[in-house]
Amino acid sequence: MMRLVASLVACLAVSCGLSPNAASAYPTRPVTLVLGFAPGGPSDVMARIFGKRLEQALGQPVVIENRAGAGGNIAGEFVARSTPDGYTLLLANSGILAANAALYKRTGYDPVKDFTPITLVGAQANVLLINPNVPAKTLSEFIAHARANPGKISYASGGHGSSPHLAGELLKAEAKIDIIHIPYKGTGPALQDVIAGHVQMLFSSVSPAKPQIESGKVRALAVTTLKRTALLPDVGSIAELAIPNFEATAWHALVGPAGMPKDVLATVHKAMMETLKDPATAKQLTSLGLDIMPTTPDELAAYIKAEIPKWTAIIKASGATLE
Repeated sequence: MMRLVASLVACLAVSCGLSPNAASAYPTRPVTLVLGFAPGGPSDVMARIFGKRLEQALGQPVVIENRAGAGGNIAGEFVARSTPDGYTLLLANSGILAANAALYKRTGYDPVKDFTPITLVGAQANVLLINPNVPAKTLSEFIAHARANPGKISYASGGHGSSPHLAGELLKAEAKIDIIHIPYKGTGPALQDVIAGHVQMLFSSVSPAKPQIESGKVRALAVTTLKRTALLPDVGSIAELAIPNFEATAWHALVGPAGMPKDVLATVHKAMMETLKDPATAKQLTSLGLDIMPTTPDELAAYIKAEIPKWTAIIKASGATLE
């Protein structure tokens, strides 16, 4: 009887054009990893680093597809509308999964309902920098200086609505200081104006700022991760030094379309755990300023749900909405 049942199942699978082991065979063809940003940027470099190791873990090529524009919303909508078979994945960031819902009037997707969380990849700290002429050696001294000079201190960022901009708005709210945001078209010109003294303060990702910190052209007061970051081990976190639980990072996560089969999700998650725990891959990612933070799918889902209201409140308070 058991043999008969097995034969009937196999015949049915063949008649439908399927292999009896189709579900367990995933993946049988290349997997596309979609990014919301242009080639050469931080997300692109990160994807190409871990994509090579992920190919080995999955046993299939991982093809990087850049769909830049609208702060990642174009890529987010594309993946959200894709077939949930595990062959189209999204390397999303904190903008796509947390901030954009409040920043943009339309994103084209729901960050909670339209994706299957797989794992958090890691977070890139922002670092609070000041011009050396500002009379503050520590974060506490800077906050006291800002409170004594409301509306007189300007801070730069690489762009309106960017992670460094929102880090500044969070500090403004949590420290109860009145500082003025000046957006630039990229971190480079913003950093140069802080070095020149045209702007007193800057939030920046760590990698581009590290040479200027080491040369003494800017002073690093704190990082925005909950704990210290590997690239600046001697610089304390804002949470550690002044404001408990302060966190404002550019984090990155792997998600797929909503409705991915559980066995496919398990396969992708296992492959990502192997990838992120690989010493050579981890070393390369850390050199980019990424603090690797692998999670379970449920942990990532909870993290996304917690981040959305936090940034929604900050964005609404700052008036940083975009079309």
